[in-house]
Amino acid sequence: MMNEATTEQTFTNYAMIAHEHVLSVCKDKIVPRKTVVYETLVDPTVIKVTGERLKRRLFTKFGILRPKPVPIELVSMKKYYEPYIVISARYFLDYYRMCDYTVSIDNDVREVILLNQKFYPQKYQNSTASIKLEGEERLVVEKKAFFMLAKNGQEANLETLPSAPSEKNPEETIAKHGIMEIDSEADVDFVRKRLVHRPENLSRIVDEVFEIGERVVIYAPRFKLTYVNAYTCQEKSIEFDGVTSKRIRDENHRSRVVRAIKSALNAVIKK
Repeated sequence: MMNEATTEQTFTNYAMIAHEHVLSVCKDKIVPRKTVVYETLVDPTVIKVTGERLKRRLFTKFGILRPKPVPIELVSMKKYYEPYIVISARYFLDYYRMCDYTVSIDNDVREVILLNQKFYPQKYQNSTASIKLEGEERLVVEKKAFFMLAKNGQEANLETLPSAPSEKNPEETIAKHGIMEIDSEADVDFVRKRLVHRPENLSRIVDEVFEIGERVVIYAPRFKLTYVNAYTCQEKSIEFDGVTSKRIRDENHRSRVVRAIKSALNAVIKK
């Protein structure tokens, strides 16, 4: 005997389905983390000499007007290590989502039988009759990504991380210089937040995997020199790469300077 059912009689407990898929756990496949500490290839004296050559530029206005010749003294030189997270990850999700299809039916049809179920067309004034079929659709999502992140989880500038030989005993270097290490799970959490996203219309999960195949934290040496203007007592700092001796520029600071210059020029033009 056929199971008589109409679209009105068919009932899907969406709340229960949502509860079940929230409780399902994503399978993690995460390799152990490797730590690399770059060797310092630049002598501190070279950094000091470079700093002396550039120190007057630190006290310019809008990056153009330099101060009058006054004593600018080096008050401190600090060596530290900047961490970078290098990680490759993959997220795979095989799932079902709820769906419904509206099928137009000839206005003369009074009953439709599909898959041993009876459906009664809905008829509206000035429109064709239709029946609504409810079901599920199966989809697969796969994301692969390679990240280089700063210690706060934001995208890092590749140009700020040169190639260099690594210390043979990174743990000893970390202990000797008191390097603040990144939390053991912070790198994984950063990437998980970027890749793992379940669709809102998900009804049930067939398979879900979060995989990390490469996981390295690199600590790069840096030198920070702080100078003071003897007349104004104003302090400014400048940083250098401990591998290449190149100056590390603050992109945010440069952006603010550019905006300030543009603002000043616009004000002059309006006058």
